[in-house]
Amino acid sequence: MNTNWEAFVTAEPDLARTVEKRFGAHTHHVLATLRKDGSPRTTGLEVRFLSGELWLGMMPDSRKALDLRRDPRFALQANPGPGTAMDGGDVRISGRAIEVEDAETRGRYTKEVEPPEPFHLFRTELTEVVRTYVEDDKYLVVQVWKPGAPVRTLKRT
Repeated sequence: MNTNWEAFVTAEPDLARTVEKRFGAHTHHVLATLRKDGSPRTTGLEVRFLSGELWLGMMPDSRKALDLRRDPRFALQANPGPGTAMDGGDVRISGRAIEVEDAETRGRYTKEVEPPEPFHLFRTELTEVVRTYVEDDKYLVVQVWKPGAPVRTLKRT
């Protein structure tokens, strides 16, 4: 099932707003990709939520871009920010990144974002969105969404 950001927003608008707010709180986030040998690589990244898509833009021939070209699986962790506040909780998104080479789509993105040229552009297909937060200073709450299913909420003391 191919699920873009818009499909997630339609399925779970409240959780989607919380996730976008967490990503919007800071500019740089952490992207995990897979190296040739299968080990994880983590790098900093800026993301954009535009036109119903979650976009990943990166420098030409960066290791993370080459990783995604070879194996499109990724995990994206929102920057928690300074200290321990993490207003809105901790959020992460997993999925597949598909490189966009279509000139018209790249042109619309460039007009909106004005990235340094040249660049790689990937749109995402989501496989999981997770939010973890503390409720009432007592419960650890984990919300898990996967395409085709409602949010599953787990509470632990």
